Amino acid sequence: MMLRTLCATSVLALSAHAASAEMTFNRIASFATPANMAEGEDRTRRTSAEIIYATEDGNTLVYSDSPLGVIGRIDITDPANPQPLGNTEMGGEPTSVFVNGTSVFAGVNTSESFTNPSGKLVTLDATTGEITSECDLGGQPDSTAMAHDGSFVTVAIENERDEDLGDGRVGQMPGGYVAILDVVDGAADCDSLVKADVTGLATIAPEDPEPEFVDVNALGEIVVTLQENNHIVVLDKAGEVLSHFSAGATDLDGIDATDERGALIFTESQPGRLREPDGVQWIDDTHFAIANEGDMDGGARGFTVFAKDGTEVYDSGASFEHAIIEAGHYPDKRSDAKGAEPEGMEFARFDGTPYLFVLAERASMVGVYDMTDPAAPVLTQLLPSGIAPEGAVAIPSRGLFVTANEEDLIEDGGIRSHVMIYEYAEGAAQYPTLTSQGADELIGWGAISGMVAGDDGMVYAVNDSFYGFQPRIFTIDTSQTPARITAATDVTRAGHPAQKLDLEGITTDGQGGFWLASEGRTDRLIPHALYHVDANGEIQQEIGLPAELLAGEQRYGFEGVTMLNGTLWMAVQREWGDDPENHVKLVSYTPETGEWGAVLYPKAAPAQGWTGLSEITAHGDFVYVIERDNQIGADAVTKKIYRIPAAEMTPATLGSELPVVSKEEVRDLIPDLAQWNGYITDKIEGLAITQEGTAWVSTDNDGVDDSSGETFFWSFQLED
Repeated sequence: MMLRTLCATSVLALSAHAASAEMTFNRIASFATPANMAEGEDRTRRTSAEIIYATEDGNTLVYSDSPLGVIGRIDITDPANPQPLGNTEMGGEPTSVFVNGTSVFAGVNTSESFTNPSGKLVTLDATTGEITSECDLGGQPDSTAMAHDGSFVTVAIENERDEDLGDGRVGQMPGGYVAILDVVDGAADCDSLVKADVTGLATIAPEDPEPEFVDVNALGEIVVTLQENNHIVVLDKAGEVLSHFSAGATDLDGIDATDERGALIFTESQPGRLREPDGVQWIDDTHFAIANEGDMDGGARGFTVFAKDGTEVYDSGASFEHAIIEAGHYPDKRSDAKGAEPEGMEFARFDGTPYLFVLAERASMVGVYDMTDPAAPVLTQLLPSGIAPEGAVAIPSRGLFVTANEEDLIEDGGIRSHVMIYEYAEGAAQYPTLTSQGADELIGWGAISGMVAGDDGMVYAVNDSFYGFQPRIFTIDTSQTPARITAATDVTRAGHPAQKLDLEGITTDGQGGFWLASEGRTDRLIPHALYHVDANGEIQQEIGLPAELLAGEQRYGFEGVTMLNGTLWMAVQREWGDDPENHVKLVSYTPETGEWGAVLYPKAAPAQGWTGLSEITAHGDFVYVIERDNQIGADAVTKKIYRIPAAEMTPATLGSELPVVSKEEVRDLIPDLAQWNGYITDKIEGLAITQEGTAWVSTDNDGVDDSSGETFFWSFQLED
């Protein structure tokens, strides 16, 4: 009962903090790792920022880049404008990095095979990037850490298993150990190497420990997680075992534990879920926290605080994941595995307040916890990160916090790996911009794809086919900051969740119900269609497209629906077979008569990729559309709102020559997207305009699949 009370307190703290003008963390800059490649290098190669640290003066960031086999450096003298300092080749795969002063200590994997592991500890100068020394570690390194006084460095020698053998189980020889080396004159003393034996301690595969993460407290005591063994060991600097104990298990309730059903249903449980910790951080000389990522049999989706004698002090249970769910960052495709998957951690004091930063790898979020009382952590913020935060470093002396986000989607044409920088300063939290926190039930949401302003002061939104088995209408209260999802209404047929829908548009019917537009995917048997639903989401009428329109059918169908003088208008995303180049149809349907028609809209020629429409909304004397390209980051060109005179929305008969409407640019949305200091997202999908002329805009976070999960929901006032 106490655990539940503490968890509830943590979640409630988020809303109180966001509404105040206290000290908060907000993102001020992002750095794409390809920028560290030299001129002329092939920047289409995969690159990644994984483990990150900073020099003593806080002006230089250093990170490990495993795919490129380099250590990268970034100048953050001006943290809002990070600059590349280049890469240093490491002669292997760098797995971790730690900085003492300006000396960089990097663990480098040089293994020929799983059965013949090898690695080295490389020291380089953070100022010049030059390698100054190397030590043979005798095995494959994972994480590194250093004594507070700089007297020694320790490395987790994982000697990881071959997951293609023995069903991926431990044990597989050789087992791992913990390396400890003295530091003399800023470099590791290779002759002082101690290989601390941690075999024979765990109940799971005691002969094959796989040390994962290490950290050192002010007393020089080393804590190490044995992730696959579900065990924790505390050592002294000589490598002697001071204590060891199982990481234990957690009973998880109120989670989604089923994959591939396209629905967010948080009614399931996982009793006795092994924690299998990855990251670990000392909070003080007595307590440390572990991130319960999981591997073989576990993953408790949160974090746990232990005393170093093995006493369990606190466990977050499902509360961390619940906060992520409310922020729209839940990674549904990971439901049957480890959910949000907390992996890395960082701990530091800012202005005297002890903060624990918990990195949710699959949710691409960072939970910020006030650890004043280790037995009662308080969640104060959720920070948006790049895709898959792997490492983090706090720089309290400069009021900065930094994440390294390892995922690089270059092969899929997506966003690159990023380092993201946050400033600790007075002011309100800028993120999340939309949340379901405070609703009467736990509401999961994502993939917002269409919106409309209701007469009741609310904004209504729909999700797209990412949640194909849970199409929903969300009620959003925009009078609060952040805006609040207060209810989620299932779209149903005969009382059951409707299927084969790809909702991309919503508009009110004037009678308490809605018209919904389904884009359709005929290759997946999802029809292009209109649906009329009542206030409870029950489908009252389904209207398919006429043969004259389907004659030129392509995959990319309706993106938005609006009502103008009793006629529904739908925007077709891209050209169909009978459209002129760079023109798309705005299709009309009059419910009272059943008549169809269309006009042509002249869209921008794409600089690369494609451009198309993603929303349509009538307001006053105009019809507004969102026109966007499919480009991300620096490649983004077209993310704009245009308006069309309502007087020109006079449809011609389908199959006849269609009139071309005129358009006027209303707003370039790229500067709006840039204000969150991440990368420019590709999918601006929702536009709702209130009677007073306030325009609300939303992005689609793709259900947190190959996406950072960030949803930006913001407003501005339309001008006459």
